[in-house]
Amino acid sequence: MSIEIGMKGRAETVVTPDNTAQAAGSGLVSVFATPWMIALMENAAVRAVQGALASDEGTVGTRLDVTHDAATPIGMKVWAEAEVTAVEGRKLTFAVSAYDEAGKIGGGSHERFVIKTDKFLAHAQAKLER
Repeated sequence: MSIEIGMKGRAETVVTPDNTAQAAGSGLVSVFATPWMIALMENAAVRAVQGALASDEGTVGTRLDVTHDAATPIGMKVWAEAEVTAVEGRKLTFAVSAYDEAGKIGGGSHERFVIKTDKFLAHAQAKLER
């Protein structure tokens, strides 16, 4: 693992009826949903570090502290950016921001942990055997 402070990632999409608050069940209006903004931020964080991980490693999100400050209508492009701000062993911290074509729509911090994918999945699967 060679993850360093300053590594950056980006993810983007276009607001459609499928990623609105109304479709997600997080509100009643047809604007970009907060859960989808969070997913976009997490995707940007994954993209920031995935290339620095071993083939048997991945990351999982464990904490988010974000605000969603502005609505984005259907048809507008949205994107998220993530930057590694701390590396503490397997714990990674990111500054995350989201934007639409009119400006910043949200931001905050996000934590992820580096995992051994097979071990992580085996542990999760073991819950079915309890």
